[in-house]
Amino acid sequence: MSSVYRTHTCGALRSQHVGQEARLSGWVQRKRDHGNLLFIDLRDHYGVTQVVVDAGSPVFKTAEAVRTESVVTVSGKVVARDAATANPRLATGQVELDATGMVVQSMADPLPIPVYIENDTTPEELRLKYRFLDLRKDKLHRNIVLRSQVISSLRRRMIEQDFIEFQTPILTADSPEGARSYVVPSRLHPGKFYALPQAPQMFKQLLMVSGFDRYFQIAPCFRDEDARADRAPGEFYQLDFEMSFVTQEDVFAAIEPVLGGVFEEFAGFGRKTPRKVTPFPFPRIPFAEALLSYGTDKPDLRNPLRIVDAGEVFAGSDFKVFAGIVASGGVVRALRAPKAASQPRSFFDKLNSWAQAEGKPGLGYIILEGGAGKGPIAKFVTGERLDRLKALTGAEDGDAVFFVADKPEAAWKFAGLARTKVGQELGVIAEDEFRFCWIVDFPMFEYDEKAKKIDFSHNPFSMPQGGLEALETQDPLTINAWQYDIVCNGIELCSGAIRNHRPEIMYKAFGIAGYSNEEVEARFGGMLNAFKFGAPPHGGAAPGVDRIVMLLADEPNIREVICFPMNQQAVDLMMDAPAELPADKLRELHIGLRLPPPRKD
Repeated sequence: MSSVYRTHTCGALRSQHVGQEARLSGWVQRKRDHGNLLFIDLRDHYGVTQVVVDAGSPVFKTAEAVRTESVVTVSGKVVARDAATANPRLATGQVELDATGMVVQSMADPLPIPVYIENDTTPEELRLKYRFLDLRKDKLHRNIVLRSQVISSLRRRMIEQDFIEFQTPILTADSPEGARSYVVPSRLHPGKFYALPQAPQMFKQLLMVSGFDRYFQIAPCFRDEDARADRAPGEFYQLDFEMSFVTQEDVFAAIEPVLGGVFEEFAGFGRKTPRKVTPFPFPRIPFAEALLSYGTDKPDLRNPLRIVDAGEVFAGSDFKVFAGIVASGGVVRALRAPKAASQPRSFFDKLNSWAQAEGKPGLGYIILEGGAGKGPIAKFVTGERLDRLKALTGAEDGDAVFFVADKPEAAWKFAGLARTKVGQELGVIAEDEFRFCWIVDFPMFEYDEKAKKIDFSHNPFSMPQGGLEALETQDPLTINAWQYDIVCNGIELCSGAIRNHRPEIMYKAFGIAGYSNEEVEARFGGMLNAFKFGAPPHGGAAPGVDRIVMLLADEPNIREVICFPMNQQAVDLMMDAPAELPADKLRELHIGLRLPPPRKD
């Protein structure tokens, strides 16, 4: 590398370069004035080199005046540091550049946020407003580089499996993907709107109908959803793929080596010891089992605790609270906590207080010691009931068992939270692992209490298990679909399905959900029409790129792995978006505004 700006990068100089002339360009990360010597840490994308400027140097005044984060070009001789001043934490720490020339390429104004500081507590709103400065920080900078490397690895692994990369339209029609769409007004067609794709769902299926066998793309997707720690508002990226002439197992066999390989490749990112990765084939867990055993359809398998149904232990018992819940159609869930009997009373009181803070009466428990139970409800669980509890949970002396009793949905949700909380408090979660699983056998339909009707529970374009016969002969709420999610450490990485490629099955499925044939044709005519001309059985999925990188970078918030994220209110503070449009632009788009009244806080 040699140019008017640099002969080497700031991460390149080593002991073998001592005595050579070098020219570096970068940002002034830090300055240290030692009287007769001025030290500058000069940083670029590749690393940091220490520059030393002697008080007698002709560039001393320039170096003294330059502000941190200014961009400079420095030339001089590479010299060795002595043993006392060498920095083993830097790749360039055995040498420094003795500056004889310095050109200020760009003087930085006083910084609105710190760039080089330990234990940075800058508010997130300021970090997002000055994201270009935030991205200079080492940790965030490395996260974004990791993101690029992960995408390259995903792409390479897909191509090695004979997938072909395609690009699908960004301006398209609205479709029911389960979230609100972003819409774009059409100037040429007044009163009509495009929608930004929530996913390339229909287009990738049409590619299969077109005779392409294996499709993929690193696809941008747009959903008008609220932000949360593992979901960015507005837009996200996914590894979108589809395959023809496949079963569910064929899809799993194709994507498991890709995901497993990427996680193994980057398992050591930011760590001395790489994290363990689940070997494939990944475990398959039916949806109903996931809700019962883990209290969620996104189970964190690093937590070894399991939930069981213990309603029979309390049915008809003298413990009227639990017995009454069971008698009225509710359930009791039990959670074994191994070796918890040795915990102090404060351990159990803390968990009880936590449950109350979650809006529950408390968290009942039994401690098993000496073949009997102790605790608030132990007197109700003796003899055969205690024996049955032990058989169901596998609990033994020295363990504790926690209980959740409620209506079924409320019980599995809170039992799942309790499983996580107890696991954290016991310290039994395997933090240094990536644990994968598939969730399978999702219900095709669910009952919408608000609308008082049956609706799709997941993806409306999925093939029902049992096909047309199941739709015609079974209770819709008992039909499972060929749908699946892949989960890692409690984070859903993707959803997928074997698709419904038969028009007669699609009409019937949508009919059960309350759509007439005419509505189906009006909303999905493009894909439905294509299926009438010969469609192969096909399926796929779409792992989320942002979430993959978030897990590998060990970041709690997805914004830490996105270059320019929006805040939780879906506002781009740096570019001031969304913004109002001038009146002439609104007229050009045939749009009149009817704004809601101002909020009264």
